[in-house]
Amino acid sequence: MSDGMVKILHGNTFVVSDDVGDVDASSTDPTGLFSFDTRFLSKWVLTLNGDRLTSLSTDDLQYYEARFFLVPGVGSVYVNSTMSVIRKRAVGNGFTEDLSILNHDDKPVTLTVRIEADSDFADLFEVKDALKKKGTYTRLVGDGALRFDYRRDAYERATAISASQPCEFDENGLTFTVTIGPHETWQTELDVSVETLGHELPTMTGADVGDIRSLAEQVKRPIMDMAADLTRWLDEAPRLECDWETLPATYRRSLVDLAALRFSPLTAGPHALPAAGLPWFMTMFGRDSIFTSLQALPFTSELAATTLRELGLRQGTRVDDFRDENPGRILHELRFGELTAFEERPHSPYFGSADATPLYVVLLDEYERWTGDTQLVRELEQEARAALHWIGAYGDLQGNGYISYERRNAETGLENQCWKDSWDSISYRDGTLPGFPRATCELQGYAYDAKMRGARLAREVWGDPAYADRLEQEAADLKQRFNRDFWVADGEYFAIALESDGRQVDSLTSNNGHLLWSGIVDDDKAAAVVGHLMGDRLFSGWGIRTLAVGEARYNPIGYHNGTIWPFDSSFIAWGLRRYGYKDEAAVVAAGILEASHFFDGRLPEAFGGYPRSMTKYPVQYPTACSPQAWSTGAPLLLLRTMLGLEPMGDHLVVDPALPTTIGRLELLDIPGRWGRIDAFGRGRVDTSRTTGEAG
Repeated sequence: MSDGMVKILHGNTFVVSDDVGDVDASSTDPTGLFSFDTRFLSKWVLTLNGDRLTSLSTDDLQYYEARFFLVPGVGSVYVNSTMSVIRKRAVGNGFTEDLSILNHDDKPVTLTVRIEADSDFADLFEVKDALKKKGTYTRLVGDGALRFDYRRDAYERATAISASQPCEFDENGLTFTVTIGPHETWQTELDVSVETLGHELPTMTGADVGDIRSLAEQVKRPIMDMAADLTRWLDEAPRLECDWETLPATYRRSLVDLAALRFSPLTAGPHALPAAGLPWFMTMFGRDSIFTSLQALPFTSELAATTLRELGLRQGTRVDDFRDENPGRILHELRFGELTAFEERPHSPYFGSADATPLYVVLLDEYERWTGDTQLVRELEQEARAALHWIGAYGDLQGNGYISYERRNAETGLENQCWKDSWDSISYRDGTLPGFPRATCELQGYAYDAKMRGARLAREVWGDPAYADRLEQEAADLKQRFNRDFWVADGEYFAIALESDGRQVDSLTSNNGHLLWSGIVDDDKAAAVVGHLMGDRLFSGWGIRTLAVGEARYNPIGYHNGTIWPFDSSFIAWGLRRYGYKDEAAVVAAGILEASHFFDGRLPEAFGGYPRSMTKYPVQYPTACSPQAWSTGAPLLLLRTMLGLEPMGDHLVVDPALPTTIGRLELLDIPGRWGRIDAFGRGRVDTSRTTGEAG
């Protein structure tokens, strides 16, 4: 399944085009060349003799490059084209494009080759919200280069275009007039370089044209490094061998997409953390980066270490209503564009998530359990203590012992500050929306888990047993109150939230699975919760629906109201494992991994919650990010869950429970504090009950 767009990316820069390689963006169209939240190229259209081209095929086997195989005109089965065009594009600091035109005729051909180019320098928020620019534009034409400039006060951005073959530049692009002999090829290299944070383009004077042309080397240098970097990344990951051919393909796709989504903050040097997703979220996201780092820990700890350091570096230090900041709070989103620079958006950074802060402590503990890196735990002790302090001092808005949220920035802040952050994702059975503050159930689970894990770190690494005892007592008190206040007795599941007056927001949701993962569920309630998760109202056969069939707002293609999120199901499977339901975890894993086959191994952000018996294949959600980090990480966490991988001191426990469809599975050279170790399993769990009849 495809959204019809071709995406290539590297670090902080990406290009989104159509399947011809053209970019012709409207105000709200997420196509173009983007870097650090600014669109540096909004038009890049190739024509031959005034005609646009038609796609034969597109190869985007590497995340940083693509090839477009094209012919002039619309084509016909009755007419053989005598000419073909190949565009080979790779992302660096901007992008480079090798353009080749092949004459297959026995006569020469003369062509006018035209590239229409433009830049609107739109902030990503301006693209999403169709906002108008406030600065001024300049177009500069030199001898061998074209430059677009944008300025608003001290804020400046620029794009420079050059070519290896002689051409005529004008303010709207560049033109080649070429004659190609019989069965010959004409070729040129086009280079687009951008002025971003920490990188400036030379001015457009006659003496500097050579400098602008030399920018091609700055564009290409990172491209040459990327192939070697990807090879290293794949070589260092555990090797997977399996009888079921879908799983190795999905595994490799996940590793490659995870490599593609690595984002390097300016303070991180050569290190990277997971960006949230393409095209809207190629930046640091607290919640998404943490969840993805957790999913990837058995395969690489590098992402978790950078995530912990960079989020800790930007941890809240003051009370700031505009940014929803508090001391100890972990950021939600960091942006670098124009609207953020002029404080028309609060993302410098924005702290409006209630879950990233406890999850930060969860990741720090899990990272140490896998790696044994107590040095980083000591280095981040104050950040972890501040995060734990935030839970009670600032997260408890109502003084009732529960984390809740209510935005303080009414104009641009998020209403829902949990992972289900769309406006209507938290509702009663009858569809009514609760008021604020809202205390969603999974936040309490994360807080419980953070306190328990913080206690372990305090006792074993920080040498503070009194603090550990206090955290454990707070966690025990929270668990007792939670199981009393959130338990919907007439349905035997946990409410999605509590109203500000203590009433239960009583819809049945996938959030119950996150509670299992956190460990906050009393043992005598676990069986009922699992029954709901695996029942037809929540389990579709492909995965766990975000909202149960029969709830008033249920919609199989509602963003958080009935769709299936692979990330959500992966953590639910981990929770099922935690409570001993390993066969049920295998059933969930089988559904998600079988769905991946229909998405060519690349699981989307979300897909339709229709019952499997109805569709026979997963239904694409129309606006899902792809690739998206925590969906990319889902197969990795499902592998951990199915193999039962669990660190125990300096040892790795392996307790497989695999679907029969998988057959034999080997995961070799799993890295950790034990060095490297192999895990083996054979499919013995019958997962044929994957129909999801409700709906």
